[in-house]
Amino acid sequence: MYVCVCRAVTENDVHDCIADGARSARQIRDTTGAGGDCASCVRKICAILKRSEELTPTA
Repeated sequence: MYVCVCRAVTENDVHDCIADGARSARQIRDTTGAGGDCASCVRKICAILKRSEELTPTA
């Protein structure tokens, strides 16, 4: 499913960025461009980031 229609960024693209170390919407924007145009996707990106943090065990 598309997270950012403006830049054709999918949820998988966002998950890949997170797996590669992205920890903020800004880092995902810098990598994919998502959120750089109309920014309506930033909330969705932040929700994906939050879910990934909740699923990641802390040391």
